[in-house]
Amino acid sequence: MRSRLLIVDDDENIRTQLKWGLADDYEVMLAEDRAAALAQFAAKPAPVVLLDLGLPPTPAAPVEGFGLLSQLLGRDPFCKVIITTGQSERENALRGIGGGAYDFLGKPIAMVDLRCILRRAFHVSQIEREHARLEDRLVAGTFEGFVGRSAVMEEVFAGIRKVAPTLAPVLVLGESGTGKELAARAIHSASPRKSGPFVAINCGAIPENLLESELFGYEKGSFTGAVAQRIGRVESASGGTLFLDEVGELSPALQVKLLRFLQDRTFTRVGGRREIEADVRLVAASNSDLKGLTSVGRFREDLYYRLAVVVIELPPLRERGNDVGLLAHTFLKRFDENHGRPLRFGQSALRAMERYHWPGNVRELENRVRRSVIMAEGRQISAGDLELDGVHSIPMSLWEAREKADRMAVEMALRRSGGNISVAAKELGISRPTLYDLMNKLGLTKLGQGEPP
Repeated sequence: MRSRLLIVDDDENIRTQLKWGLADDYEVMLAEDRAAALAQFAAKPAPVVLLDLGLPPTPAAPVEGFGLLSQLLGRDPFCKVIITTGQSERENALRGIGGGAYDFLGKPIAMVDLRCILRRAFHVSQIEREHARLEDRLVAGTFEGFVGRSAVMEEVFAGIRKVAPTLAPVLVLGESGTGKELAARAIHSASPRKSGPFVAINCGAIPENLLESELFGYEKGSFTGAVAQRIGRVESASGGTLFLDEVGELSPALQVKLLRFLQDRTFTRVGGRREIEADVRLVAASNSDLKGLTSVGRFREDLYYRLAVVVIELPPLRERGNDVGLLAHTFLKRFDENHGRPLRFGQSALRAMERYHWPGNVRELENRVRRSVIMAEGRQISAGDLELDGVHSIPMSLWEAREKADRMAVEMALRRSGGNISVAAKELGISRPTLYDLMNKLGLTKLGQGEPP
């Protein structure tokens, strides 16, 4: 089946000549104005459009052309619009590129150049659509709020699935911004306590003199300003899960009180004498090396082993491979819904995100994408919109670049074939044993259906 091409030009001679020259390669549709083009596009969407900006009723001005460009991309953000322009209209063509056009071609049109641009445009459109379909399938299979399908994250998900049904305390470790609270919520949501409360407190964000009363509550009159009894976070979490973020910031006195609670599930409010029981599942988190803090006396060793019955380590974003692009597109889809204009990442943005070292991890990526949606002037997000132009990036060796390309090609071939090894190998132009070896090397054996080599 031939690819569909829509040509929009008010000059009948140009439309006829272009159709005659391209009809052997494409299913060519013609339109002389905006209304006709939209009608054609609605009836038979075209992945590539050749557009003259000067259209009726104002052929001497680009108003109609820009309006049509916006409408076409609004209906299909993956459509590749190539603007045709005279030398005097070069500024308008560049403006069109900023508005989301794929490329521009000067008049008179050289068929050799046009055929080259069209082949590239159809190819890019197909790749982007396949990539989007792949991402939609991946996002649909996310785990308890997490987005990611890298091998390291699959290990995290497996750990959460194993520990969630138990009552064992869990210690979540990871750099700032890696999603430690999300992991705690995932443990709670996958546990028998999911109908109970999830109560979170950041131990490093509350002054030391207030933290004890926040955790355990206080009795009326226990200190100046205590005009009524107050229930603390531990008591509020009874029947559910208590999440202590940055637990390494607890003072020695509070470490002792928390240890006692973990031992016998009882505590006393500040200023109180009565022992109170609380049925709480405890999940703690830290971006510090708690084990190292015990060796220098800053964290009780007995408390560490009470908290670290099960340890889940969240990898930094820079070690999650293709999850960066998957997360970026997920955030873009979420933030773009409020702006009413379909945005996409340009090649400079995609390259910059792949090579940036992400010191702020997922939280930094989310914030940069949110900013880019606000700051982008056209329909394409650039590295500058993400504030990633010229920043420090991770150097990529030739071997790393080759492995990345191999991984993407194999993943897409396997997903298109539904995991059929024979079909995928034929598409890649290699033998089945070679594909098996490559899958083993890249850790992609789960994508195959297991047919014998």
